[in-house]
Amino acid sequence: MAIINRLNFYNVRGDILGGLTAAVVALPLALALGIASGAGASAGLWGAILIGFFASLFGGTPSLISEPTGPMTVIVTAVIQQTMQIDPDNGLALAFTVIMLAGVFQIVLGTLKLGRYITMLPYNVISGFMSGIGIILIFMQIAPFLGQETPAGGVLNVIKELPTLVANLDPIETGLGAVTLAILYLYPRKWKNFVPPQLVALVLVSLVSILVFRDADIRTIATIGKIEPGLPDFQVPMFNLEAWRVIVVNALVLGTVGSIDCLLTCLVSDSLTRTEHRSNKELVGQGIANIITGLCGGIAGSGATTATVVNIQAGGRTALSGISRALILLIVVLGAAPLTSGIPLAVLAGIVLKVGLDIIDWSFLKRAPQLSWKAAGIVYSVIVLTVFVDLMVAVAVGVFVANILTIARLEEMQTQSVKAITDDDDQIELSTEEKQLLDAANGRVLLFHLSGPMIFGVAKAISREHGAIAGYEVLIVDLTEVPVLGVTSALAIENAIEEALDVGHEVAIVGATGKVRQRLEKFDLKGKVPEERWIDDRPTALALGLRLVEQKQAASAIEA
Repeated sequence: MAIINRLNFYNVRGDILGGLTAAVVALPLALALGIASGAGASAGLWGAILIGFFASLFGGTPSLISEPTGPMTVIVTAVIQQTMQIDPDNGLALAFTVIMLAGVFQIVLGTLKLGRYITMLPYNVISGFMSGIGIILIFMQIAPFLGQETPAGGVLNVIKELPTLVANLDPIETGLGAVTLAILYLYPRKWKNFVPPQLVALVLVSLVSILVFRDADIRTIATIGKIEPGLPDFQVPMFNLEAWRVIVVNALVLGTVGSIDCLLTCLVSDSLTRTEHRSNKELVGQGIANIITGLCGGIAGSGATTATVVNIQAGGRTALSGISRALILLIVVLGAAPLTSGIPLAVLAGIVLKVGLDIIDWSFLKRAPQLSWKAAGIVYSVIVLTVFVDLMVAVAVGVFVANILTIARLEEMQTQSVKAITDDDDQIELSTEEKQLLDAANGRVLLFHLSGPMIFGVAKAISREHGAIAGYEVLIVDLTEVPVLGVTSALAIENAIEEALDVGHEVAIVGATGKVRQRLEKFDLKGKVPEERWIDDRPTALALGLRLVEQKQAASAIEA
C-alpha cells in the first residue's frame, strides 16, 4: 500500500480552482461548526486545514475533500460536554485526546482491511442515523439562533427549556439568523457556481450587524471574538482514570461514524469522477489526519459530501485539490483571522441550522411508510434512539433488527428449497432416469434435496422436513445445488443422518464438493458414511439407493 495518495500534476489548473472553490465553501462552515462544537472558531478552522491537508496527502480518494462535518461535530460536542463535566480544568485536552484515539481506531480499521465492510449497512439505518444527527444539530442551534446560550444536557433539555428560550429571544440576533437562513434558501442556483451562499450570508449579514447596529448596544450581539493569527497550540494527549471509559467509548463512536461518513462520500466521489477509491487506504489517511488535528487542537472531521461535489464540479481531480484548499485556508487563517471577530454567533447558528436541515433525509422519510412498515419502523426507531439515547446504540439496534428481518426473509425463501422426495411429484426437476429410479424404489428411497445457500435459519426447516417423512429405508442427502453450507445447517444435516443410521437406514451423500464437503467432514460424517457412498451425481446415487432397497428386501425374504 503506497503511503502517499495518488498525487500527480496533470490537472494543476483544475485542481487549484477546485481547491479554491472548496476553500471558499469551507470557511463559513468551519467557523460555524467550530463554534457549535464548543471548542471555538479557531478549532473549526484548524480542523478544516489539517484534516483537509493530511487526509488528501495520505488518503485513498483523489478528489475527496475532508473537513469537520455535521455528524462529527455532533459527537465532538457531546464529548466536550462530558469531559468538561468530569474535569473542568482539562476537559478540552481530554476531548482532543478522544479525537486522536478515534484516528488510531480508523488506522486500525484500515490496516485490518475492514473498509469495504463499513458501509455495508442497510439504507434505512443510515438514513435514520443521519436524520437523527441532523435533528440534534438543529436543536443545538436553536438557542444561539435566538441569541442565547444552549442549555446543557442535550436535546431533552433544549426541548424542556424551549418555552423560556422563545420567551427571552433577542430580536436583533434572531433577525440576523433569520436573514441568514433566508439568503441560504433564496440564493439563486445559478450564482452558486461563482460564490457559495454560505459565504455570501456570512459576509452580508455580518456587515449588516456591524453597520446597522453600530449605535445599538453592541454587547447584546454575541460574536465570535478575535481569533489570534498564528500556529495552533500543541495539545498533549491526556488520560484520566475517571474518564477512561468516556474516552475509549467516544473514540470508538467518533472513529466509526467518521469512517461511515467518509466512505459514503467516497462513493459519491466515485460516481462523479468514474474512478474507484481505496477504502482501507482512505481510512488510514483519515486516521492520520484526525490524530494530527487532535494534537493541534482542531475538531475531528471526515470526507464532506458538499465540499467534495463542489471541488469536482470546479475541476478538482487529484489530491492536489485537497492540498491546495488546505493551504489557501492556512493563508486566510494566518493573515485574515482578526477580520472574523465581528461575525455574530446567530449567523453561524443559521448556517449550521441549514446544515442540519440538509442532513435530514426528507425524501426517504416520506417514502418509507409506503415502501414497507418494517423499513419505516427501523428508520424512525433509529432516529429516536440517535436523538434521545446514543448514536452507537441507534446504529447497533438498527443493524440488529434489520439483520433479523433479513434473516427471517431468507429463511422463508430458503425453507422452500428444502424438499424431502420419495416419488416423482414435480417438486424438483428430475431427469427421466431419475424419475424411473425413484418410482422403482416405491417410496423406500428418500431423496433429501437441498438447494441454495444453507444459512443457519434453514436448520429448522431441515429438521422439520426430515422428521415429517417416515417409512423409507435409504436416505440420500442431495447437496448438488448447495454452494454454501453454514455450521448450523451442517449440524442439522448431521442430526438427520444420525437419526437415519440409528434406526438402521442406509445413507448416501450426493454432490458434496469443495468447502461443502470439507465442512461435513469436519463433523466426522466421513467416518459415519463410507467413502463409496459419497457420490458425485444424482442418478448414480439413486441407483445405489435402489440396489440397497432390493438387498434389504432380499435379506428380509430370507429371514422370513
